[in-house]
Amino acid sequence: MPVLADDAPPVPDGGEGRYTFSKVPDGYLRLDTQTGEVSVCNQRSVGWACQLVPEDRAVLENEIARLRRENATLKKDILARGLPLPGGAVADAPTARDGDRSESDGEADLDRVITLVSRMWHRIVDAIAQAQRQVLKKS
Repeated sequence: MPVLADDAPPVPDGGEGRYTFSKVPDGYLRLDTQTGEVSVCNQRSVGWACQLVPEDRAVLENEIARLRRENATLKKDILARGLPLPGGAVADAPTARDGDRSESDGEADLDRVITLVSRMWHRIVDAIAQAQRQVLKKS
């Protein structure tokens, strides 16, 4: 359900408040810096309204799984050619059959996914903040 705001349009707050705003064609994107939620705000007949942008976790998780498979394939190809892996890359352990996986393997996988999602989120927030700074410099 949309949340009604003041009659005044949202104004970028210089990054010191809870919310940061970025101009988009239909209004403003509002980033809640405490929760990470993103909303689209636009003017309505009764004032401003902001609606939460839905997250599509399934799409994100599928993309993470696809990238992990692709990364493993690329590592195998590099090692098969007798070449060293790039700095920081570690050869994957032999893949266990489904019946051979322990519970700690699942927890380690979950920790890696959480770390990856966290890094991606921080990059997105940084990109939004940089875009906001550029918009403020131009105005």
